This record gives sequence, structure tokens and C-alpha cells, in this order.
Amino acid sequence: MLYLLLGLLLNLAAPQLAAQQLAAPQVPRAPYVATPSDVVERMLRLASVTSDDVVYDLGSGDGRIVIAAARQFGARGVGVDIDPARISEARRNAAEANVEHLVTFRLADALETDVSEATVVMLYLLAAQNVALRPALTRQLRPGARIVSHNFAMGDWQADEVDTFTSADGHTRTLYLWRAGNQP
Repeated sequence: MLYLLLGLLLNLAAPQLAAQQLAAPQVPRAPYVATPSDVVERMLRLASVTSDDVVYDLGSGDGRIVIAAARQFGARGVGVDIDPARISEARRNAAEANVEHLVTFRLADALETDVSEATVVMLYLLAAQNVALRPALTRQLRPGARIVSHNFAMGDWQADEVDTFTSADGHTRTLYLWRAGNQP
């Protein structure tokens, strides 16, 4: 009887397991690594952020990039992360910085986020994620919107500017800037 029951359960589960195995492969996800404050400053300067901007940070972690954009430039910001703990932390950080009226944080997948409202998109993701994001970025962003990536390029899309420097922690960093509308 036990074998009959197990067989029945396996037959019911088999189509779901097969569908999962045939699903499209997942793009590797970047681990959470906080961007050092001096690198955040440099990313914001490279993007020429102003109070007229809407800064999206895809994979925003503790929210430091959009919070800095709001605090220093008066920009509006949207942080997107898949980790609920990071979203909670980011919201607390925004409240402590008194910028919660300028920034929001969304629990969502960066690869599925609509960025059409953004004038600046910040990335500290793996190269594979950047490449996976490129079609959405080029389709959704208005010409002139800026994209800045920390340490990872975007496939064969030539950056408009590349800034390589040594950060305060002694690590070599590379920032890439692209302007929407300048892709091949």
C-alpha cells in the first residue's frame, strides 16, 4: 500500500518536476557586497546626478546609493532588491537620513523591474546580470538616461566613459558609464 501511495505521489509530481527542469536557466545572482562610500560618491559624480534625476539602484542592498543621491543632490530614488531583510534595512537607513520622502524601496527582482521612470540606473551586479538587463535598459530608458556599473561591463556595449581608480580601502575599482540612446 505504501508503495502504491508513493507511486501515485511521484506520478502527480512528475509533470511539475519536468517543467522545472525545462525552464529557462537562471541568470546567476550577485551576492550582497556593500559599495564603499567613496565609490558611491564617485558613481554619483560620474552620472552627474542632480535634483532633477530619478536614480534607480538595481540590487540596492542597504540603500546607500539612492540615499546618498537624495541627501547630497535632492534626487528622488528607487532601490530594488530581492532580499526582504535588505529592503527593511534600507527603509530604516532612509528614515535615519531623513530622506524617506525622496526614496522608496521595492522588494522585486532587478531583472524584471520597469526602469522607464529612471534618468539614472546604478548597478553593482555580475556581468551576466548586466548583460541580461541590457535589453530592458535600452528599451525602457529615454535617450540621455545614464547607467553606471561598478566593476562589471555590459557585454559588447562599449561604455561612454570608464573610470578606473583605487578606492579608500585600497582596491582597484572600475566604473562604467553608458548613456541610453548610444548603443549599437
